[in-house]
Amino acid sequence: MRGMQPGDTITVTVTPRASRGRIVEDGGRLRVYVTEAPEKGRATEAARKALAAHLGLPKTALDLVRGAASREKTFRRV
Repeated sequence: MRGMQPGDTITVTVTPRASRGRIVEDGGRLRVYVTEAPEKGRATEAARKALAAHLGLPKTALDLVRGAASREKTFRRV
């Protein structure tokens, strides 16, 4: 997934309250494990930052498109 161009999207599965933060490829899809609780958008923000770092992008390079209250989240490269 490295080399995302502006406008590209990526859908990931986020697991909040994980014992440790990590990103794993699972059947061609990324799973983002974050230690934050799914309260007040904390887990979503942690997932966005972790995913951006994993992709070699600045933290502000990804916007949430879909899934604010879901484990399945779609981010767009800005």
